[in-house]
Amino acid sequence: MRTVGDRARPVPATPGRPDATRPVSLLSARITFRLHRRTGQVCLLALVLSAVALVISLSVGAYPVPLPDVARAVFEGTGDRLAVHFVNQERLPQALLAILVGAALGISGAIFQSISRNPLASPDVVGFNSGAATGAIAVIVSLGGAAGAAAMALGAIGGGLATALVVFVLASRGGLHGVRLVLIGLGVTAMLGSVNSYLLTRSSLNNAQSAHVWLVGTLNGRGWSSVQMIAVALALLLPAAMLLGRQLRMLELGDELANGLGVRVGRARITLTVLGIGLCAVAVASAGPIPFVALAAPQIAVMLTRSPGVSVISAGAVGAALLSLAHLVSSQFFTALAWVGDRVGWLKLVDDSQRNNLLPVGVTTAVLGGAYLAWVLFKRRGTGRA
Repeated sequence: MRTVGDRARPVPATPGRPDATRPVSLLSARITFRLHRRTGQVCLLALVLSAVALVISLSVGAYPVPLPDVARAVFEGTGDRLAVHFVNQERLPQALLAILVGAALGISGAIFQSISRNPLASPDVVGFNSGAATGAIAVIVSLGGAAGAAAMALGAIGGGLATALVVFVLASRGGLHGVRLVLIGLGVTAMLGSVNSYLLTRSSLNNAQSAHVWLVGTLNGRGWSSVQMIAVALALLLPAAMLLGRQLRMLELGDELANGLGVRVGRARITLTVLGIGLCAVAVASAGPIPFVALAAPQIAVMLTRSPGVSVISAGAVGAALLSLAHLVSSQFFTALAWVGDRVGWLKLVDDSQRNNLLPVGVTTAVLGGAYLAWVLFKRRGTGRA
């Protein structure tokens, strides 16, 4: 506003320079979203990091492939037969899956943290990942080798929805409170961990081994079927998350204020809960219960964008970057240890037979998650809030 005497009049927008926060029309005049310049920059940076991690992941490994050969293998399908196989059939599906699973977990975490207004209320903390894992394990144990990606996805979605129903019913008595949701979710997670252990003990050795490896959270051995499944899920659920983003931001203000602004709180919360459970369940069915990403990605996005609330788009982009980088670190962990041992000489960190092993990405994200929680607690020391 520009003041002239006692009168104020709006400053006209400069032609050719749209306001960074002006609503941008999508599809029709009734569907709009606000595009903040810093949020766009953070999303672009996260996508660039994801692309860099993807390219490096295609090149390095037990069978190194030069970048020109990677380009020929991806875009033309020509070159050395082993290079084409490793790039197109093993590394590319896993790298793409890291991006898609990270995005799904980041958006899911943003939804649940906004609904509960608690930065710790992510799917892996409040039990939804454990419930999805229980449903998928039940499918693995009952069907064994016949359990396909679609059957595991249905089992994971069913387990996640059932767990969410139990947690929200128990936490909503007297109003939904973030602290109560986290505490009840932790208790449900502990109980579901016992259920998962029991299911493993009642299954055959082969099924138990398959389920145990999957429970760690890994992208190793995943193929194009998993990529197609989560790509279809994101194509359906991501637009819905974007359209409901405005209601999600209003729910962060509290139920009474959101209701006064025209939001049907009950219906919006149920719709967003089902949407978040669907995203986290498909991610769990694709790669197992990977920790940390859904917890940290939304808060890192808030810190980088300097926004007052959680944005599903920035959280998804940051989640994709986090899991892509974690996948790259996991794939080269034993190789890096072997390289250090070779340079030091007397220090033997990895046997030669383990040099080309792949560390499950869930182990890497769990370590990073512990460091993140320690940082959060250190930052909030003396405030009286955990």
